[in-house]
Amino acid sequence: MEKQSNEVVRTILNPFQRFFQIESSGCILLLFFTIIAITLVNSSFSDTYLNFWKNEISVSVAGFNLSASLKQWINDGLMTIFFFVAGLEIKRELMIGELSNGKKAFLPVFAAIGGMIVPAFTYVILNEDPATFKGWSIPMATDITFSLGILGLLGKRVPVSLKVFFVTFVIVSNLGAVSVMAIFNSTYIHLKYLLIGSGLFLYLVLFNLLKFRFIPVYMIFGWIIWYMFFESGIHPSLAGILIAFTIPLGRKIRINTFRKRMDSNLQEFCNDESNNKVALTDEQLAAIYNMESETKKVQSPLQSLEHRLHGPVTYFIIPVFVLANAGVILEKPDINILLHPLTASTGFSLIFGKTAGVFIFSWLAIKLKLALKPGNVKLIHIFGASLLGGMGFSISIFIAGQTFNIPELLNTAKVGIMAATFISAVLGLLILRISLKKQNRSKTVKKKTAEE
Repeated sequence: MEKQSNEVVRTILNPFQRFFQIESSGCILLLFFTIIAITLVNSSFSDTYLNFWKNEISVSVAGFNLSASLKQWINDGLMTIFFFVAGLEIKRELMIGELSNGKKAFLPVFAAIGGMIVPAFTYVILNEDPATFKGWSIPMATDITFSLGILGLLGKRVPVSLKVFFVTFVIVSNLGAVSVMAIFNSTYIHLKYLLIGSGLFLYLVLFNLLKFRFIPVYMIFGWIIWYMFFESGIHPSLAGILIAFTIPLGRKIRINTFRKRMDSNLQEFCNDESNNKVALTDEQLAAIYNMESETKKVQSPLQSLEHRLHGPVTYFIIPVFVLANAGVILEKPDINILLHPLTASTGFSLIFGKTAGVFIFSWLAIKLKLALKPGNVKLIHIFGASLLGGMGFSISIFIAGQTFNIPELLNTAKVGIMAATFISAVLGLLILRISLKKQNRSKTVKKKTAEE
């Protein structure tokens, strides 16, 4: 019974552990491309670097024409895939993961809500300039790859339950921040395109309810919806999030049925009469085809898509985005840029607003018994995780890029975001390192006492 229970636990944790490992290793790649972007934009190649992303690329499909700069294709196209994958992860968590488990699910959700409300409110209070006021959604986000990379530095000392809490609140707050940005930062809305996109989205909802599993149809509808959202004036990243929630999660056949069919086909494939033959028989080829078919039927479309896209998103899409957007102009070092109201309000909101929001809302949820504190996790650990939440980096830069059209304001916002990311990383790592070291030392002492 215990062995069976352990197998169930491993089945649940393995997808998360793979997710955590991929994101942590992607941190190194992000750091590398960040350095390249900053170096290029402050070198003699600055004009070449900046002009490269302005190259126009046009696409025409079935009468639909779309022309945009390379940077816009990255920010509005590739990043939509990133948020699509984030939506898949949240749907999985809601259906079969941490968010499906009663009061345990509420803690990261409350943390995410606090991590959006308090930093946004802090930014609004600190910002009086009408030109920069609309950037209030910037400090609502957290860079998942960088933050998990920092958390990964602590190794096995970090409880899995704390990692799950952190990942969940980060993804939820990012989806919330981008949704807010997509809706409230739209300067114009073409109702016709929005209605067409919404109508096609309802078709995908209907497909899901009818348990239609053919993913290419979802993708074709999805890209048309993306185009409609793009033309409507609402940022298409919102389309990526919405489409993710329509992807079917359920399997077509049960595990027991799959096992019986696979056993039957394996027996046909491995029969003694065919062992010495060079080529496969027609029966063996049929068995292979049947096993491939059964393998597809037992897989969840959602989990299959998430598994296939997670690597390309972490190792290609986010690094390319960072290369195109992380360039901060530092040719004229000036301490005044750190004292600029936009730098200060962005940085302060990420470091202190995000930390306060995540921690206070988590603490209130636990004290009011609205949510349960994860096992082996103390409040000091949640505080450390809250500090890491201030690492806005790529997602905050993404929102800033969609918010500010003036290069000087965007550059200033990036300085605040990067400064906050660095400070939050150092403080969060320090708090978690000290608190987890004390906890592990306490466990070691108790273990020795028990042995004696």
